[in-house]
Amino acid sequence: MYAVIQTGGKQYKVSEGDIIKVEKLNVEEGAKVSFDQVLLVGGDDLKVGNPVVAGATVEGSVLKNGKGKKVIVYKYKRKTGYHKKNGHRQAFTQVKIEKING
Repeated sequence: MYAVIQTGGKQYKVSEGDIIKVEKLNVEEGAKVSFDQVLLVGGDDLKVGNPVVAGATVEGSVLKNGKGKKVIVYKYKRKTGYHKKNGHRQAFTQVKIEKING
């Protein structure tokens, strides 16, 4: 059984036991989290939402909160001596999918 969930403006295809990195959630490590925006539930029979499947939820537990690898942002304009270097590390939450209710 699998599901397509939406969180943080992105969509993820998940199955039970999967470990995914989503946009940062304000939840401590070890806590339970529930995703109620389930767009599709697949398996023996396919349920497609309009836009979400009614009554379907995906439950998981937070493994870790952290930051991703650094991305360098470099701005440069030729002939003027202008250059600017910045770095960015995107915050994430790592979630283990435990149960799909649908």
